[in-house]
Amino acid sequence: MKLLKPLFDNNREWAKRITEETPDFFEQLAKQQTPEYLWIGCSDSRVPSNQIIDVMPGEVFVHRNIANQVVQTDINCLSVIQYAVEVLKVKHIMVVGHYGCGGVKASMSDSERFGLIDHWLDHIRITYNKYSAELEQLSEADKFNRLCELNVIEQVGNVATSTIVQQAWKRGQDVAIHGWIYGIDNGLLNDLDVTVDHTMWKK
Repeated sequence: MKLLKPLFDNNREWAKRITEETPDFFEQLAKQQTPEYLWIGCSDSRVPSNQIIDVMPGEVFVHRNIANQVVQTDINCLSVIQYAVEVLKVKHIMVVGHYGCGGVKASMSDSERFGLIDHWLDHIRITYNKYSAELEQLSEADKFNRLCELNVIEQVGNVATSTIVQQAWKRGQDVAIHGWIYGIDNGLLNDLDVTVDHTMWKK
């Protein structure tokens, strides 16, 4: 007897619906993946990449972690970026944060500690300190929202300075990096206007 049977039932219904709409969909999907997009997002269950931008499987390559971090020592994330850029030849990398991010909120606590994840959250605390003059002028709610945005902006920079992207640009590869943020309360994406590509990036 399968545990979580409703999820298997949902899967069967989903596969049936897709096959009825596009009979050869899974046959074609199994042959290759050719996404133009890499989505680097938060692990938060309320932020599902494919549904948010309304694309089918195979159209977006995805990496998710707590608070959508791009850390230069994170081999997992860097391996995803390398595969996406060098093998899949994606044209766009979107770093997508969201308002109400629990990781960002936890990083703002001076007194409470959360265990292993504190090491991960230190990267966001560094961002907070970098922009503290701006952030300290804001209300708590606005400060939280702004730090969610600043976290995305910093990660865009981290992607751009990675050796993977730098080498791709030197090769003349067409890949742009975008910083977006998602509103859980309204379902809308917002562009933070920090897009960079090889024509814009200055070391």
